[in-house]
Amino acid sequence: MRLIRFVLALIVLCLGALWSLQGLGLVGGSFMTGQTRWLYIGLVTMLAGIVGLRWASQSRV
Repeated sequence: MRLIRFVLALIVLCLGALWSLQGLGLVGGSFMTGQTRWLYIGLVTMLAGIVGLRWASQSRV
């Protein structure tokens, strides 16, 4: 169960990073490219992924 939590949190973190990069215009090919709204959504998602990673590493089950 701990591994599943870790993998899910890592996926959330990676999605947040991708959305942030698209919001900055560094990754193209999407309707999100260059829109700062996606930068902020990505940053919040990355924060959720970091919290999830911390939670997964501290859980005992």
